[in-house]
Amino acid sequence: MIDSKRNKIIFIVLGIVLLFSVFLNISLGSVTIPLKDILNAFTGGEVEKESWRYIILNYRSPKVITAVLAGSGLAVSGLLMQTLFKNPLAGPYVLGLSSGASLGVAFLIMGASVFGGLFGILLLSKWSLVIASSLGSLLVLLAVVITSVKLRDTMAILIIGLMFANLTAAVVSVLAYFSPASQLQQYIFWSFGSLGNLSWNEVLILGIFWFLGIMLSIYSIKNLNSLLLGEQYAKSLGTKIGRSRFIIIVATSLLAGSITAFSGPIAFVGLAVPHLIRQVIPGANHLILIPAVIFGGAILMVFCDIVAQLPGIEYSLPINAITSLIGAPVVIWILVRKRKFNF
Repeated sequence: MIDSKRNKIIFIVLGIVLLFSVFLNISLGSVTIPLKDILNAFTGGEVEKESWRYIILNYRSPKVITAVLAGSGLAVSGLLMQTLFKNPLAGPYVLGLSSGASLGVAFLIMGASVFGGLFGILLLSKWSLVIASSLGSLLVLLAVVITSVKLRDTMAILIIGLMFANLTAAVVSVLAYFSPASQLQQYIFWSFGSLGNLSWNEVLILGIFWFLGIMLSIYSIKNLNSLLLGEQYAKSLGTKIGRSRFIIIVATSLLAGSITAFSGPIAFVGLAVPHLIRQVIPGANHLILIPAVIFGGAILMVFCDIVAQLPGIEYSLPINAITSLIGAPVVIWILVRKRKFNF
């Protein structure tokens, strides 16, 4: 009863912090916009400068929604991987999805110098990076899924995912070696991650994949709880290990793969947020943990984006760097303060 009351308070606090972070994110930037004008822009009221309405509705709102989707999606997929592999160092990209996406983008950007001009022509399309990233992630996903069907050992799947990551990284290195500086720079900029380049249509597509991944995660709650006690115990409870593992891998792939396709590889969030939430919420019930990491991931990503966009300055820092610069010290501080590691 006490835990239930405490959890309700925690969720209320998380909701308020997220809402505050969202409005703060929209308000701050190269131009600071008052809260009153933000509310008026959403409700159709008068805004002090009409250009502010355009900034709010067409640039900052899609960006903050992307941040919420990316942060929450990566956090949930990280939780799924840590539970599936019973490994606190597992994250959303442990299956090699990020490396597959990087390989697809590397082929598109740097392939022209190795395979000819067709890749350069394809690069002119706005959706080319998204499609290339998606195809790379899909190929790795198919390989991992086929492997998971044939293997009964969950740890073997983890090792194979890491091998796929090393293999794709090696191919990217070869492509980079033969590429000119301009193409290398373009690839590096993509690898920094970005939340601010999506239109409303792209945010909608990302939201659909996010929704499907979250629904599969919620569907797997019972199986996730049983897997925490070991596969043998889960089997004794009637859990079909192979089927459950397949659904969890697909859910992770939908979340991490789509986020990487639209926003680039974003590090740290998926690994750290589940641990941060476990320090706050006692127990290991995924019925509580999943919604909690959704809030936690969204808050962390929105806050990192606030720092990255440097209020009053025209340019933004790479979101991929900010997530680690801010997040890692916080995790270290919490673990040292708690003097224990919950998993």
